[in-house]
Amino acid sequence: MLTELETYSTIALYSGMIVYAIAFVFYVVDLANRSGDAHLAAPAGAKAQTVGQGGTATLVKPPRAGAPAKLPRSRWLRAGFALTVLGFLLHLTATVLRGIAAERVPWANMYEFALTATVSVVGIFLIVQFFIDLRFLGTLVTGMTIMFLGIAKINYYVPIVPLVPALDSYWLVIHIIVAVLAVGFFTLSFGLSILQLLQARRVTKVKAGDTQSMAFMTSFPNQVRLEDLAYRLAIIGFAFWTFTLIAGSIWAEAAWSRYWGWDVKEVWTFIIWVLYAGFIHARATRGWRGTRSAWLNIVSYAAVIFNFSIVNVFFKGLHAYSGL
Repeated sequence: MLTELETYSTIALYSGMIVYAIAFVFYVVDLANRSGDAHLAAPAGAKAQTVGQGGTATLVKPPRAGAPAKLPRSRWLRAGFALTVLGFLLHLTATVLRGIAAERVPWANMYEFALTATVSVVGIFLIVQFFIDLRFLGTLVTGMTIMFLGIAKINYYVPIVPLVPALDSYWLVIHIIVAVLAVGFFTLSFGLSILQLLQARRVTKVKAGDTQSMAFMTSFPNQVRLEDLAYRLAIIGFAFWTFTLIAGSIWAEAAWSRYWGWDVKEVWTFIIWVLYAGFIHARATRGWRGTRSAWLNIVSYAAVIFNFSIVNVFFKGLHAYSGL
């Protein structure tokens, strides 16, 4: 029975990856259409005009400076988002079935953590839409999810095994839940910083007289708005990561009778905390805005990826639970 559940988990995972891939294509088509449709919206900063018939004039106000062009939400974007929801449900099913088959929480090794972390990224992406429309990040979210799930399935997959003694604790649930939530918010913040850099590059080209370059970016929020959203999401992620660090220390004391031991994984978790603390502090108190802020956020997220993909595999220590 447990073997069958693991088989069903794999089928659900592959099905979810296929649906994500189709959603990715729809998001890409939407981006391509944005370039062609950008001329339909008046450029920000345009002068007000009067239009009318029979001597009756109506004042048409231009959009506020830096505002995104108001284009109708395309059917490609709607279809991509709907498929993302379907892919998430299949992805979540694969993760839950893995846990049921293992008769424990499904995050005892790198394969299981990759399943949980990516389902957290997509889940947070979907939930955020209730508060602010970030569907334009769909290409990044689905693309990264497909890539990480593919790598995890090919390189990190291991059969179900019992928990090692150090992991057999309720702290495993607490510690990993807050960690994957932090990674979810960090990922969205990272995507917004990437768009911020692209928006800044487009503005520079427009000032140089190249008004057609990167036309699709005119339908996105301006760079100030993107930076503000990235900063807010990073703060939420930082709060979860702080608790990850605290919970990990408490768990370490229960497992190894010390709160901190300078293990490689502990050190990199702290480095990530310092990088994001620096990003938040620099922007809030030192006036680091624009591209410097975006690059610091991107470097911080790169440290998160390095911590998972390199530290877990190539560094030895008490946290070597990759299962490989």
